[in-house]
Amino acid sequence: MAARADTPRYTLLQGDMLDVLEKITDLSIDMIFADPPYNLSNDGFTCQGGRMVSVNKGEWDRSAGPAADFEFHKTWIAACHRKLRPGGTIWISGTYHSIYQCGFALQMGGWHVLNDIAWFKPNASPNLSCRMFTASHESLIWARTSKKDKHDFNYKEMKFSAYHEGDVLKKEDKQMRSVWSIPLTKKSEKRFGKHPTQKPEALLERVVLSSTKAGDIVLDPFCGSGTTGAVAMRHGRRFIGIDMDADYLHGIAQKRIEAEIAERETQADEAEDFLSALRDEVAAARG
Repeated sequence: MAARADTPRYTLLQGDMLDVLEKITDLSIDMIFADPPYNLSNDGFTCQGGRMVSVNKGEWDRSAGPAADFEFHKTWIAACHRKLRPGGTIWISGTYHSIYQCGFALQMGGWHVLNDIAWFKPNASPNLSCRMFTASHESLIWARTSKKDKHDFNYKEMKFSAYHEGDVLKKEDKQMRSVWSIPLTKKSEKRFGKHPTQKPEALLERVVLSSTKAGDIVLDPFCGSGTTGAVAMRHGRRFIGIDMDADYLHGIAQKRIEAEIAERETQADEAEDFLSALRDEVAAARG
């Protein structure tokens, strides 16, 4: 695949992630967001919409054992490292089923860990077994290619905190902290179809806006429902998404990305129409 200057607005590639990554030019990616299998499909149960449902999401999410799971994480993380430019960063999401293995693989691979983020879910599902604490967070690790490389961090854009006082949303000019309170994925974000591990757009908004610039190339090697791609389009980034499931990739992700592009173009046209009408008014007033 061609490098930076020739990269289109977005590209979706279907197939095994490791095979597809080999087709992407080394050192050509600015940021990677990866939501790999958590390996938690263990025939257990969870709560969804107030009902008891199976935790199984598919064979792709079933553990092959700690050693094999770690080898998988180590392999795909190393493949991603080859694609990032020096100073490029990777975000990896996970739960305790996978995130510690990913963190160890990053350390072994010479990455420099910048932050671990706790994504707190204020509306998390209850624990039905009543034998342990309710799981109400996931973790994200943010790391750059090496300690010596300089990474991008949009400090000023992230330097605020928002909270509600009654019905009023207030903002404070404070450093953003590493605990993010973000509700689960909205129903409106699933209008093109559902994915069992879909992330909320608000989460990806922070990831993309904090660590990339307009025009940067963002890669998601486990594209799923295309949340990363939709957010990248919204903010003028370029996007490469990879997924082995064609139904998710083209049935959901592509539709979401195209809808986001159409929305941005409509807004741009409306803005241009407004400016054109304003210019006409000014010209008429000048006689």
